[in-house]
Amino acid sequence: MYKKDLQYYKFCLYGFLKNLRFFEPFLYLFFLEKGLSFLQIGALITVREITRNVLEIPTGILADVMGRRRTMIFAFVFYILSFFIFYISMVYWLFIVAMLFFSFGDAFRTGTHKAMIFEYLKIKGWGNQKVFYYGHTRSWSQMGSAISSLLAAFIVFYSGSYRFIFLFSTIPYIFDLGLMITYPKELDGEIQVFEGRKVKDNFRKVMKEVVHSFRDVRLFKAISNISVYSGFFRAVKDYLQPILNTFVLALPVYFVWTREQTSAMVIGGVYFIIYFLTSYASRKSGKISEKFKGLTRPLNLSLLVGLLFGVLSGIFYKQDISVMAVLSIMIFIGIYLIENIRKPMGIAYVTELLNENILATALSTESQVKSVYAALLAPLIGLLADVFGIGIALLLVSALLLVLAPLFWLKRRTTTSSA
Repeated sequence: MYKKDLQYYKFCLYGFLKNLRFFEPFLYLFFLEKGLSFLQIGALITVREITRNVLEIPTGILADVMGRRRTMIFAFVFYILSFFIFYISMVYWLFIVAMLFFSFGDAFRTGTHKAMIFEYLKIKGWGNQKVFYYGHTRSWSQMGSAISSLLAAFIVFYSGSYRFIFLFSTIPYIFDLGLMITYPKELDGEIQVFEGRKVKDNFRKVMKEVVHSFRDVRLFKAISNISVYSGFFRAVKDYLQPILNTFVLALPVYFVWTREQTSAMVIGGVYFIIYFLTSYASRKSGKISEKFKGLTRPLNLSLLVGLLFGVLSGIFYKQDISVMAVLSIMIFIGIYLIENIRKPMGIAYVTELLNENILATALSTESQVKSVYAALLAPLIGLLADVFGIGIALLLVSALLLVLAPLFWLKRRTTTSSA
């Protein structure tokens, strides 16, 4: 078993601070408040995903050849700039600029920190604890999201505006940037040369390893299985906000608060519960994987269940009955839980197929494929939501992916569930 040493707590603190994104529970409501349609919002999500997609591999390679800590520092600088631009934005083109900066941050970060975690496990000889270790550190990320939801609710409640949540989001990211500087140099990986001709040679070496590793058909299949659900999750998860807001508007009383204050507290409270549950789900991912002989079956099964949750949530929300709306919200929460049960399993499964020297590059590729799915689905669900409503949009997109699910089916391979 692994030990909860100082670096373990640094990994946990990183995830906790990184997920203090106070804007997340209210992002779509912020856009709607600014007069954007669902299609325009979907277009912003597509801008985010495509930009991240284009930059994902280059930044992953940069992390492998120049050092992962430097890459992470760049990521937080871009995030902080993005939050400030969102705070001052009043027109659509500024939202696009802010989203571009956010994409730069995501591209530099995604895959890099996971590679640092797995590098640390390799150094310590804890490689067989990937699901458990990553699941535990990820659970702190979800706990950060839970606390963030409550704090965000109070910010909106007392400020009366959604824009201030972006300004407050810069604070934990400044602390996370400082934390990254304290990470040990050994987590930069084996390739960490930052000078002239050697950088070019290292790029060639890494690209050669990437081409060799990704000739494995099983790897592409594994990445597709993980990414299609994560892309679906990215595209639909924030639609819970207008669903919750509609439910709040249907309440017969608003107590002693205004409609906006009631909405803020209800949405903040629900997101707190969601992220508390996803934190628990992520922590228990290793235990769940142990109940199966390998990781292929739980990954296949969870893919089907998560998409089915999307279909059912759309059906119940369309009924326009208060009880059905509550059921729709509860089932929608299941989409979040499935993502956090799958994530540690999927990452562990993929890393077993990879050359360990290019983890950041390969994991960034996994995230890139996820971005492709999110970029395709976001404007589609946005258009459908504008034309038919959120319920029908969620139903149709989930049903489409459910029909296509056999294309992403994993075949059983000999691996331990704790891999």
